[in-house]
Amino acid sequence: MRGALAIPWVEPYATSMSTALTPTKVDSLAADQAALLDRDGYLLLRGAVPEAWRAPLRAAFDTGVGTDEQWAAPKAPGWRHALVDLDPTVRETCRLPVLLATAARILGGPFFLAQVEGREPLEDGGHQPLHRDGAGLRAASAMVFLDDYGPANGATRVVPRPLDPGEPDEALSQTLAGQAGDILVFDADLLHGATRNVSGARRRSLLLNFLPEGDRAGEDAYRAVRNVRMDNSETFAP
Repeated sequence: MRGALAIPWVEPYATSMSTALTPTKVDSLAADQAALLDRDGYLLLRGAVPEAWRAPLRAAFDTGVGTDEQWAAPKAPGWRHALVDLDPTVRETCRLPVLLATAARILGGPFFLAQVEGREPLEDGGHQPLHRDGAGLRAASAMVFLDDYGPANGATRVVPRPLDPGEPDEALSQTLAGQAGDILVFDADLLHGATRNVSGARRRSLLLNFLPEGDRAGEDAYRAVRNVRMDNSETFAP
């Protein structure tokens, strides 16, 4: 049975994102969740997405699926990709208080949402070698699961930080499983990778990246290449 989440409060927008002058305050992560995140390098937030949002998020994903030509840079084969960053429900999901609190715990200072897009492994596709999104990089990544997930349909596997030997070791990886509405948040330096979708069942997700505010200028230079269309000028602060 899923336990109740401690949901920190996020102050609402005081002005539009493009004109906001003060950071949006993010409260601290609950102590038990913070301890798990610090120990393992990731936190799986069970049932974090409100149930009423899940069908609209799946619809936004499916609407955002297009052709390869809609992407400025080539995408990896074996995956279905979706442009979703202008959808209002997607945007609100990226601001879920517990998600922001987890990202703040990883980053430790002011940060911003750099990117959000949709991705789904196709049947017999999706396998990735264990990798780090950035060795030594200060960044927080998140996956919002829009369908139930497990070893049969391409779920993510991770190597918890206490088991990490430095080099990828498949024998130490653990494949996650859960339900639509879960969110996986992890340090960019965590070893992880998707598994193969052997069943062909749908496993849609939203992929998010949060970066320190100090990295904004460099990231803004690649907005077009990354297909970032949203206004992401809002800054979050612990």
